[in-house]
Amino acid sequence: MSGIAKTNAARLLDGLGIAYSLHNAPVDVHDLSAVTMAHSLHVSEDIVFKTLVLRGDKNGVLMACIPAAAELDLKKLAAATGNKQVHMVLLKEVQGLTGYIRGGCSPLAAKKNYPVTIDETALLYEHIYVSAGQRGVQLCLAPDDLIAATQGQYADILR
Repeated sequence: MSGIAKTNAARLLDGLGIAYSLHNAPVDVHDLSAVTMAHSLHVSEDIVFKTLVLRGDKNGVLMACIPAAAELDLKKLAAATGNKQVHMVLLKEVQGLTGYIRGGCSPLAAKKNYPVTIDETALLYEHIYVSAGQRGVQLCLAPDDLIAATQGQYADILR
C-alpha cells in the first residue's frame, strides 16, 4: 500500500475498521473500462466491479456494482430497489451527484449515501475490487465488507 495516497473511500473503511488493500494501475484516459482495469491489475474481469450511477422513478439516485464485463439489467435493478424503472444518470451529472469522475466512481464515500446494490455474483469470491474514488486506484475487500460499509444489498441484477 505504500506510495498510494489514501482516498476518502479508504478513510471511510479505516473508520469502520474494515480490512482492505489499495492497488494502483496505469490509466488510459481513452479507455477507462473496468475490463481494462482488470487487465492492468492482472486479475480476472469477474472480480473487478464497476460502479454505475442511476436514478429510479420512485427512490431517486442509486448505485449498482457489477462485474467489469457484465451488463446491467435495468428491470431487475428497478425491482430490487423498489422502483418501477431506473435509468443511467447522464455522465455530466455524475460528478455533481457523487463527487467522482468517470473511471473513478466509488460506491463508498460519495457526496451522499446513495443506496448501493451489488450483483450477487460477488458472493462467489473472497475479495472483489471496486474503485477507491480515483482513476487508477482500486480497493480490494471482501464483498460482505463492502455491503456493510455501504449498507447495501445483494441482488441478481445482470442480463
